[in-house]
Formats: sequence, C-alpha cells, structure tokens
Amino acid sequence: MSAPDATAPDESVAGESAADESAADDAVEAEAALSGSASADSTPVEGDEQSSEDPEDPEATVETTEERMRRLEEEGDIAADYLEELLDIADLDGDIDIDVDGDRASVEIAGADKLARLNRPKGELLDALQELTRLAVQTRTGNRSRLMLDIGGFRAEHKGSLEGLAATAIAEAKESGEPVSMRPMNPFERKVVHDVAKREGLRSESDGDGKNRHVVIYPAS
Repeated sequence: MSAPDATAPDESVAGESAADESAADDAVEAEAALSGSASADSTPVEGDEQSSEDPEDPEATVETTEERMRRLEEEGDIAADYLEELLDIADLDGDIDIDVDGDRASVEIAGADKLARLNRPKGELLDALQELTRLAVQTRTGNRSRLMLDIGGFRAEHKGSLEGLAATAIAEAKESGEPVSMRPMNPFERKVVHDVAKREGLRSESDGDGKNRHVVIYPAS
C-alpha cells in the first residue's frame, strides 16, 4: 500500500511523565508497521502533552479559543483528505469522521471493516496510519500535529482494558508499598496509565528505551 508523500520531522521521545507523555515515534518504523500490518507491541499512539506554544519563546503568543478551533479544524480537514486518498489507493472502504477533542483534532475511519480487521489485535496499523497522518498535516501546516486517529472504535475499546491493567498495578503498589513496573507500552498506552495513576493520587514515570519503555507506578510517600 503506497501512501501519499509526507516529510518526516526530526522528533524524539523524551521527558515522559504523568504530565508529559511524548509520542514522537520514528516515521521509518511507522512506515514499516504500515506495510507489515497489511499482510499481518504496539497500540495506537497518543500525542505528547506539551503545549503548542514554546514556554521559553518570548515571542510565543497564546491562542484564543477561536484560533485554536480554527487550527484544529484545519488539521482535521487535511487529515481527512490524506486518509481518503490513502483509502482510494488501497481500494478500501471507509468514512472519515472529523471532530475536535479538547486540545487536538480527532479523526476516525468508520465503516472500514477490512481495515479494522487488519488493525487487530494490537493496533499496529492504526499506530502507523496515525503517525503518517500527523506527518502529512505537519507538511501542510508547518506545525507539529497531535491529531488523534481511530479505526472503528479500536482506541476506546483498548483504553478500557488499559485502565483495568493500571488499576491492578496501582492496587499492588498501594498494598506492597513498593514501585510496580508495568509491561513495555507505547506512548498511547503509557499516557492512559499515567492518567489513571494521577487520578488515584500516585506518581508514575516512564522508564527504559525504545520498545522496552514502560511505566513505573510509585506508592504514595
């Protein structure tokens, strides 16, 4: 499946925590995952939680609500055009739904049964498509995108199971009084775990590199 051109930015995954979970997966790995999934440890990627403004840039300006909505709607439109072209190239059915979820554009490929089957059980196809779509948006706008992509509700289903895993690890940390290391996860999974830990009043941090990067949950001090 040949994707429309998208120029990859120079991004890195660093400084992840409950408040800052990076999702700058390498574009080369994303394209490899995309080609492999079409014939086939990761699940959809969640974007980093950094502000779109650089706090160290004295000339940075704060967006108004209207400006933010206009920017995110533009991202959604660009993403929809890119994905529709991609589906046409692959001769796949699917409808593109665009929305704004908080501080990011949200796009879902709905009614794409074949694509949804290719994406399961681990979401590798979604992982790749989201990264490529973000790169396509960045190429058009010149700004890093934190757009969220879903295929047939996969993300919502997977989030529920992740929250259950996080709750189990949190209970263990509270009972034992010791840090609990979870299995390696990608940025989306780690972000869900961080959110649950924060909600329960516990500290969590990401540790490790690459595919071994995982969340460690610490008991309350």
